[in-house]
Amino acid sequence: MTTDSTHPAGTTRTEDNGLVAPAGLEPIQAVDSDAPVVVRLAVTVNAPLAEVWALHTDIAAWPDWNPDISAAELAGPLAPGATFAWRTHGLDITSTVYQVVPGRRIVWGGPAQGIDGVHVWTFQEQDGLVTIRTDESWSGAPVLAAPDALRDALRQSLEQWLLRLKERAEQR
Repeated sequence: MTTDSTHPAGTTRTEDNGLVAPAGLEPIQAVDSDAPVVVRLAVTVNAPLAEVWALHTDIAAWPDWNPDISAAELAGPLAPGATFAWRTHGLDITSTVYQVVPGRRIVWGGPAQGIDGVHVWTFQEQDGLVTIRTDESWSGAPVLAAPDALRDALRQSLEQWLLRLKERAEQR
């Protein structure tokens, strides 16, 4: 890794892909494929990429289109190292943004209730359609205690998230 002066102070750039991570924080480029729970899903949306990206990354507006999220607040601009607090399914979560490639990719994660999560979102536009892919891994003691139940719960939550995102983006 090298420091890149074209990125904000306190960030580093990886040589291979240009993704940015907070200084002192190792860039996370993928979920932990060896974690006890890994869910990978995708949906195709008939809306412009700029609108889909804006909707998905406007964290404070998540409760407006996703009823599973009762509160969400970003501390500062959406950039590597930023944190956001959100409440979903009765859990208060604080996530750290690890990487942002505008219009293409965002990675966040962190611990919540003993679960260490990593969430990778990718966006690809082709022929006026946007494919959103989500990959998430969970590890930690609660996950080891009930991996199947938590995998099912995560899958259901992500399916709902993607469907609601699709519905909202296609309404615009």
